Amino acid sequence: MKHDIYVYLLVMSCVTLAIRILPLTLIRRQVKSRFWRSFLYYVPYVTLAVMTFPAIVEATQIPLAGALAMVGGIALAWAGASLFQVSAACCVIVFAAEFLFC
Repeated sequence: MKHDIYVYLLVMSCVTLAIRILPLTLIRRQVKSRFWRSFLYYVPYVTLAVMTFPAIVEATQIPLAGALAMVGGIALAWAGASLFQVSAACCVIVFAAEFLFC
């Protein structure tokens, strides 16, 4: 079975353009539905979370260390810590967890 890279590029281009062009052509007025407005508001956050979560767990030597750092980071962020404080604490948690469990 021979793979043609140009077919893959064409399909990828069509899908990317369809995702960007269809909403502009089909939705001509402001969205007034409360459900759709809240849904569209959270789409970027969900997309970022879906891309980030697997990397958090799989980037460490032990997946448990990544999970512990994620839980600690969420707790610190919920408590109002700055981005630097959260990231530094997550690094310390991963370092300590890998030191203890390896």
